[in-house]
Formats: sequence, structure tokens, C-alpha cells
Amino acid sequence: MRLKLAIIAGDGIGGDIVAEALKVMGAVGERFNHKFDFSFYLMGGQAIDTMGTPLPESTLLGCRDAQAVLLGAVGGEKWDHLKGDQRPEKGLLDLRSGLGLFCNLRPALLYEELAQACPLKEHIIAGGLDLMVVRELTGGIYFGPKGRSGEEMSAWDTMLYSEQEVERIAVKAFELAMKRNKRLTSVDKANVLESSRLWREVVNRVAKRYDEVTLNHMYVDNAAMQLVRNPKQFDVIVTSNMFGDILSDEASMITGSIGMLPSASLGEGNFGLYEPIHGSAPDIAGQDRANPLATILSVAMLLRHSFDLEEEALAVEQAVKEVLKDGWRTEDIMSSGQKRVGTKEMGNLVAQAISGKKE
Repeated sequence: MRLKLAIIAGDGIGGDIVAEALKVMGAVGERFNHKFDFSFYLMGGQAIDTMGTPLPESTLLGCRDAQAVLLGAVGGEKWDHLKGDQRPEKGLLDLRSGLGLFCNLRPALLYEELAQACPLKEHIIAGGLDLMVVRELTGGIYFGPKGRSGEEMSAWDTMLYSEQEVERIAVKAFELAMKRNKRLTSVDKANVLESSRLWREVVNRVAKRYDEVTLNHMYVDNAAMQLVRNPKQFDVIVTSNMFGDILSDEASMITGSIGMLPSASLGEGNFGLYEPIHGSAPDIAGQDRANPLATILSVAMLLRHSFDLEEEALAVEQAVKEVLKDGWRTEDIMSSGQKRVGTKEMGNLVAQAISGKKE
């Protein structure tokens, strides 16, 4: 199979971690007889420095022409002085919107080998953690009307949702729940926000199509508390853009390291953008210190969701587990008695495990 991908390394450690992901994809291609066609594009700070905009038109067009997009990370202190609509992060928001990517999947999986890194008590995580946050990505307060008064003494951001926006993300969440444990928690703030009351009404309406899925509703403040009190009560969580942004980061930290978690941003059909959830960490860029596993696991999500290559996705995930089981660690997930490696060697180890050429 020939697979056409757009690659955006981005800023900071983006180039370091994407290089290892491509190495792993090479191993997948060799083992399963696939050919990957890569096209490389600029976005974020590098695009600002080179082309004067966080999202060049050529990047958007190139991504639209691909079957999927793999992204490293964007942003950094170098560009923090810029106004909001000129910052690197604006490029990512515009790319998601321009590609119609309304559904963000963020798995929070605690690997047995990294259980000691989890900040929660042992009895809370006994038996492991495996949950998925489904975040609406192109609506809500990040995209609603915003502004300041003429004298800039006040400012406003508007949380705005239409029925259609809520329905399409709800359908994605219910479909995912059907493939997992048939349990879905919808998170909102319906006791205060009118947009959340609409959210709840629409989710309840969609639920009638999925009799096998057990649905419950939870206020966002309670959900934040329950994630650290009893995270195993959750399987799939669906929520709005801002709430999902916050809760998915919280969920990521109970797994022990933000450097281990991938994400997928999906639109209609099979097209998607895949990236680690961590930032660009410019302070360690180019030093062979970044953890590439979240980006490598994003490749597994890419193979699964955009190309329906389940066996190949499982091969990547199993290779990561094997490397961790063998005791190899980058510095962010190190513990006593483990074997420390850099970014490049971690990529080599995973690629070797996929190819069956472990040293």
C-alpha cells in the first residue's frame, strides 16, 4: 500500500521526535510492505521566521492533498511577545479549522512498566488505567467571538456551539464507546452555562441511537476531581473544546508522563492530524534528550484511524511496550535501575523491535 503523508516538524524538539517517528514508519513499511510518501511543510514559529505567518497557504494546501498529517510541536518563548493572532499556536488552530478537524482523541494509558511514575496512590491505579478523552476541537470559547473594549479595560471570549457541532462530536464519542467498553461520560457545566444545556440536550438525543452504551453526565469541576479520586470509573469522556483541553492534560499526568501520550485530530471520513500532546520544549531541542514515544504512538493512531491498518498499529504499540519492558528509558521517565537512552536510540530500539532485529 502506498500512503501519502504531510509532515510538519514544527518548533523546538519537533524535528527531533518526528525524525524518530519516521524511522519507525520505515520499519513498519519494511515489515508490512507499505510505501510512505512524505512531503514536508513549515508551521508555527519556524514558518513565522521564514515566511512571516504561522500557517503558510502552501502548508494548508499540502496537508489537504495528503491522506494524513504528522506533526511534532509548535511554539516557544522566542515568539511569546507576539499578539495572539500572530503566535505559532494560531497556526495550529487555523490548521485544525482549515482541515475540518473537529474531533480530538487523547488516550490516557498507564503502562504497567511506568506505574511507579503515576502520582496517584497504588490502590487507585491497581489493575491499570485506560481511558479516552474525546474533545470537540473547532468550536466553543476558542473560536467564538472575542474582543476588547475600545480602551482595552475589558475583554470577552464567547463559548458558542451549534446543535450540529455537538451532534457530530457526540456521534464520534458514541461510536468509539461501542468499540471499547460501551460506557460514555459527557462532561459539561449545564448548571451554569446555556451552551452546556444545549450540549446535554443534544448528547441525550444522540444517545437514543446507541442503546448499548451507558451514558452519564458530569459537571466539569466534578470530573476534574474524579479523575484523581477514581479515574477507573471512566472509559470514554466527551466534552467541549476548553473543558477537553484541561481534562485531557490532567488525565495525561495521572499516567506518569506527558511524554508518553499521543493524540489524533479527526474530521469526516478517515483524514486526520496526529501529534504528541506535549509542547515544543525548546530548552532541550537538538540535545538528544526528548522522549519520542508519544510521537511514535501517534504513528500507531495514524495507521489505525486514517488507514485502517490495525495490525500495523498494534505492532508499533507492542514494540513500545517491549522496549519499556526491557528497561529502556529517556530521562523524563527514568527510575532507579533503568537503562537511560537518548531520543535517537529510543527510536532505534522501537524500530528494531518492529523489524524483529532487537540487539
